[in-house]
Amino acid sequence: MTRLPLVLLLLLPALVRADDASDAVQIFALGEQQYGKYFSPAGASSQILQGYIVRYYKDTNTYLGVKSGVVYVYGQQFGVGIVAVGSVASFIGTANKVTDLTDLILSRRSANCLDYAGSYSSTAKDYSRNLNFTGSLSITVSNGVCTFTSNNIPNHTMGQGGNFATPVSAQSNVYKVTTAPVFAAQNTALSLTWNSAVLLNGVRVDMLAAACYNVGDEKIGCNNDSQPWRFDPMYAKNGFGTDNHNAHTQPDGSYHYHGNPNALFDFSGTVISPVVGFAADGFPLYGPYIKDSTTGAIRKVKSSYQLKSGSRGTTSSTNPGGTYDGTYRDDWQYVAGAGDLDVCNGMTVNGIYAYYITDEYPYMTNCFRGTPDSTFRKGPAGNAPP
Repeated sequence: MTRLPLVLLLLLPALVRADDASDAVQIFALGEQQYGKYFSPAGASSQILQGYIVRYYKDTNTYLGVKSGVVYVYGQQFGVGIVAVGSVASFIGTANKVTDLTDLILSRRSANCLDYAGSYSSTAKDYSRNLNFTGSLSITVSNGVCTFTSNNIPNHTMGQGGNFATPVSAQSNVYKVTTAPVFAAQNTALSLTWNSAVLLNGVRVDMLAAACYNVGDEKIGCNNDSQPWRFDPMYAKNGFGTDNHNAHTQPDGSYHYHGNPNALFDFSGTVISPVVGFAADGFPLYGPYIKDSTTGAIRKVKSSYQLKSGSRGTTSSTNPGGTYDGTYRDDWQYVAGAGDLDVCNGMTVNGIYAYYITDEYPYMTNCFRGTPDSTFRKGPAGNAPP
């Protein structure tokens, strides 16, 4: 990460205002689009440094920053020291901008959640009930934490091709994501008591289903994380009623994804995928298209999990028998080097660790390399009942 000059660090106050983050996103976009000769290349990741939200532009050796409603620049082109060039309002106006996310295709690849700060809305039709919902999401930043406040309504149609056991209903969710995620001493396994991620349309990701072989009706009630033969909701023959966005509802009506949302990114295969959300440990989640490091071609990223070969064993009350076909999560095994990704379905590219959406199991995340934030815990201590 590029470091600011010592003179700049000495002059900056300590804290970041929550409103500055959404202001900064708009100021950076404006500067890069209209004043590219001063601020390039576009799209650098933002940094929080001693109270300023800044971007460093290596080609022009300049800085653009926001603090307390004021825009600042730094660089030889602007004279000596830090230069205040005007209020945020003078550049982008004083009205709170609400961005419409409906069917929006994202493009940003910044791994820092603060670059997505802002207020968002969307319209989503519940296909099965012919009912329209309004989605609401705000992302604010304070003291190195991005706070996602959402009603959990997506930016696309719901229910098409699915069979929801419970009608969709709006929720009241708050998730907190660190702007500076780090690896933990050991990986944290997925759990039924934790949501896995939040996407940039405000909808949660919950990878596991409370459904196991020979437990209850094999749809709900399997609440022991270590119970074997847990059904995979993404396996079509399991009949979990997911729609064409690989989502369905929980008993309280919470819409949630189990795999590729089939939204938010370009599907043409000609564009590298953007960030589509953030995992509970703060690391970003990218779409499936990457640039091959050897050929330079754009291709889909590949999971390193493979189906086990042979038979599960003799059918019994504790063993479903049959051959490994993907019905259960236990049908898969991690084979290091078999694909691009690690055991958690992530990898490091250009110094940035992230998880990736894959066509194959485990589809999004399979564990956490960092420490999940407690706001992703389900129930009274977090969001949504288990």
